[in-house]
Amino acid sequence: MTSDDNTPVLSGAIGEYREFDPPAALEGHFQCVWSNTLRPDAGSLSAVVPDGCVDITWIDGDLVVAGPDVAVALSALTPGSTVIGTRFRPGAASRWLGLPMSEIVGGRVALSHFWGALAREIAQRIGDASSTAERMRAMQAALSRLAPDVEPPPPDMGFAFNALKTESAGPGMAVILDRLDVSPRTLRRRCQEAFGYGPKTLDRILRFQRFLNLARQSAEPRLADLAFEAGYSDQAHLTREVRRLSGFSPATVLRQLGA
Repeated sequence: MTSDDNTPVLSGAIGEYREFDPPAALEGHFQCVWSNTLRPDAGSLSAVVPDGCVDITWIDGDLVVAGPDVAVALSALTPGSTVIGTRFRPGAASRWLGLPMSEIVGGRVALSHFWGALAREIAQRIGDASSTAERMRAMQAALSRLAPDVEPPPPDMGFAFNALKTESAGPGMAVILDRLDVSPRTLRRRCQEAFGYGPKTLDRILRFQRFLNLARQSAEPRLADLAFEAGYSDQAHLTREVRRLSGFSPATVLRQLGA
């Protein structure tokens, strides 16, 4: 898909995005490592939509923490360039960065803000590598050296995240509260620390992500069917939520994803 430089395009539709399993030293802390190589003919404005996650990204020589989003985040990227990153497991980012995620919602913060000179040294090592694969290995090696000193995330937020992510109807908040044996207030506080926002917002974002995944997998998607399968009450509900979380209409999302 090509685009005018000033026309935003979904980050997942602007280049070749690939995910890889993290090495053993990092698997308790990170979901994946990834790369996104932008096509030379792609527009420069990338639209990153909320996904309930926090990433450390390497972009044009700098390491940046992409905080949890509640709305689309627009980034100006160089066509033909490659962005690499690591995605934290639910609840892990606060332990690596030393603060609740509610403090960086919607933010793009230099990793040096948290780690000082060490972040700049790691960014330099990554930049000195001669290929994308070597840069990813350099990033993973640096994080692997730090991992023994960081406590892995507790399993409660992973359970809440996966419970809301995997099923269109989901187990319901009552089941999550019962399984975790916490009050609604405690769950909200824990979610704000881990994800930047409460469980209701997380549920909205993960339902939106289900819509995106279904749209990618469907050969001839119909919005009414996608709305039902993703867990929306109807197509109008889908349309409102997609616009709020991405800035696009559902039809535009389908077109950009090539569905």
